[in-house]
Amino acid sequence: MTIYPAIDIIDGACVRLVQGDYSQKTKFADNPCEVASRWQRLGGEFIHIVDLDGAKSGGTPNLELIKKIAAAVDVPIEVGGGIRSMEVVEKYLSGGVWRVIIGTSALKDPEFVKEAVAKYGDRIAVGIDAKDGMAAVCGWEEVSETSAVDLAKRMAEIGVKYIIYTDIATDGMLKGPNIAAMTEMVKAVPVNIIASGGVSSVDDVKALKETGVEGAIIGKALYTDRINLADAVAAAR
Repeated sequence: MTIYPAIDIIDGACVRLVQGDYSQKTKFADNPCEVASRWQRLGGEFIHIVDLDGAKSGGTPNLELIKKIAAAVDVPIEVGGGIRSMEVVEKYLSGGVWRVIIGTSALKDPEFVKEAVAKYGDRIAVGIDAKDGMAAVCGWEEVSETSAVDLAKRMAEIGVKYIIYTDIATDGMLKGPNIAAMTEMVKAVPVNIIASGGVSSVDDVKALKETGVEGAIIGKALYTDRINLADAVAAAR
């Protein structure tokens, strides 16, 4: 299992939210490039970045910063937040990003996902964020009437190979991941599931590994020293 240390960006700084709430924001660092370098030094093999400004606006306000992060590390990075057109996909993939994560558009514009997957294969991931099992979009500000599992099945049919599955209720709460939801998703679709939300201990990493997920994203627990990245990577192996 791969551990993905997370970097969430607002106004060029490294932040964490609680349950995706922009009003519950904590700034942890001014320089995301330095944070990315630290995660690499501690054994991070793949860095997960979310442009929270982009998630809200649908633009690429932090594109140049994300290119700098990609150049600052030797490990691959993936980026999500506001990726709603082929133009944006291409800007990131030509700028040093290994994989882009399509979120809101997976539900609202599946033809775009199909086009991106046809062109870029496994460099395209889909982010599915769930609130009580239902898919949420637009920076988690809208909850749809489509279940997360049904959306994942649709994405698998399109040819998506990676799904980042976030349980909003656990995100940023440091109370453990939603193991039942992750297990259900792994069983439901024949794709690589990356679990996101709630990881706060090495035991959580071990529990997620048992579900069969391909990876686990760790954010707030790293920033608050609840979990050591090197320990998490060792447990995942």
